[in-house]
Amino acid sequence: MIAPESRQIATADGRFVTANFFSPQGRGKGSVLLVCAMGVNQDYYRALAGWLADQGYLAATFDFFGAGESLCGKLSQVNVDVLQWAQRDCRAMVEELCTRLPDAPLFWIGHSLGAQILAFTPNWPKVFKAVFVASGSGYWRDLPSRLRARALFLWFVLVPILVPLFGYFPGRRLRIVGDLPAGVIRQWRRWCLDPHYAAGAEGAWARERYAAVSTRVTSLSFTDDEFMSARSTASLEDAYGNAAKSIRRITPREAAVARIGHFGFFREEFRDSLWERYLLPELAVSQSAPVRG
Repeated sequence: MIAPESRQIATADGRFVTANFFSPQGRGKGSVLLVCAMGVNQDYYRALAGWLADQGYLAATFDFFGAGESLCGKLSQVNVDVLQWAQRDCRAMVEELCTRLPDAPLFWIGHSLGAQILAFTPNWPKVFKAVFVASGSGYWRDLPSRLRARALFLWFVLVPILVPLFGYFPGRRLRIVGDLPAGVIRQWRRWCLDPHYAAGAEGAWARERYAAVSTRVTSLSFTDDEFMSARSTASLEDAYGNAAKSIRRITPREAAVARIGHFGFFREEFRDSLWERYLLPELAVSQSAPVRG
């Protein structure tokens, strides 16, 4: 794999996020933006990005502002929330890929949170197709039953106590999600306590944003996902009510692997069993994609 190009990408408010671009040999068939799950840094998607470049696509990973390589200074001083990640960071990354490869389709691969926030990214119409991986609503009652008590402890005990104490959520030392800016964890808490998740917690504006998305969506979910139940996944799919959707719920046995879970899809060991079988066909439609205006 050719070493990626690391760049600082400016957002509309003058901040910067660190991105890595994995370039194919020759002209790319299309560009692919990999959008992280909550608390997961871009390095986790490096293997998939490199493989996509080998398949002829320009792939990009990035860290949200205040996370991973996009953290500058103390996390306790970072002022950002989830909506700003979508409205500023994701928007800037979409524009960057459109500039780099203007006459080819742009794909969005969203892992968990990365699928939830497509609706809040202002320039989503430039995305030809989105692939949602292991995503769904984070509403606590929709979680697998064994996680519900832990979720309530997180939202009603840990977050209210630890965020004022530290100025951010110290999830890394607790092995819960990861370190998150205060604005992010507080907004996410509101979402997870609402039966309609972000579409409910943010009100009519958010519901309209979800309903407005008309790009094609493929949802890949897994029966052994320890964080997302079938109900969680269906709730998010329903929120994108006007998108043309293809829904695949995959068992490890069907994919001829022992386990997939919430994070497994992005591991290099699954390049033949999962990436070749379930992801590459979703990108093959690029040959019929319209040129972006």
